[in-house]
Amino acid sequence: MSTSITDILLATGASKGGLYNHFNGKEALFYAVLEQSRSIWREKNLEGLDQIDSPIRKLIRFLENYRDNYMIDHEKFPGGCIFVNLSVELDDQLPHLARELEKGFIGLKRMIKRYLEKAKKDCELRDEIDDITLNNAIEIITSSAIGAAVMYSQNKSVSELHRTMSSLIDYVKSLIK
Repeated sequence: MSTSITDILLATGASKGGLYNHFNGKEALFYAVLEQSRSIWREKNLEGLDQIDSPIRKLIRFLENYRDNYMIDHEKFPGGCIFVNLSVELDDQLPHLARELEKGFIGLKRMIKRYLEKAKKDCELRDEIDDITLNNAIEIITSSAIGAAVMYSQNKSVSELHRTMSSLIDYVKSLIK
């Protein structure tokens, strides 16, 4: 959190008194921004999932939403994925805040795991997908989605993001019977 209060005031147009009227410091502002970002993340990425019964189709829809609705939202996240960007910046400087961000990555992995385990239970996955292959798939999908966010935050190439995420979606489809 190397950004100064002065930088925040200049970027937002707020007054120092106005800022401190709502937040008692940068850390409180961080948590407010984090909660708002999580809300936007859920809105963008979970859109339409409740209308889908198949867990594997939910996962595919999630990945499509992540690519099409969330990652390229330049209005709300002009610098790319705020969670990836902040986690890199905070890891060395403020590890306790980086751990707050890590909770989201852990939640993402749990969600992917739930979808794949339910898909296996519902016999949607190929018969040869054993527990080891399933756990590997969870790691591959989670790491690839986060990796795509890292790459996109660096190069801002929508076409490369689309190629990467489309390859990931194709991988998920390859798990289906």
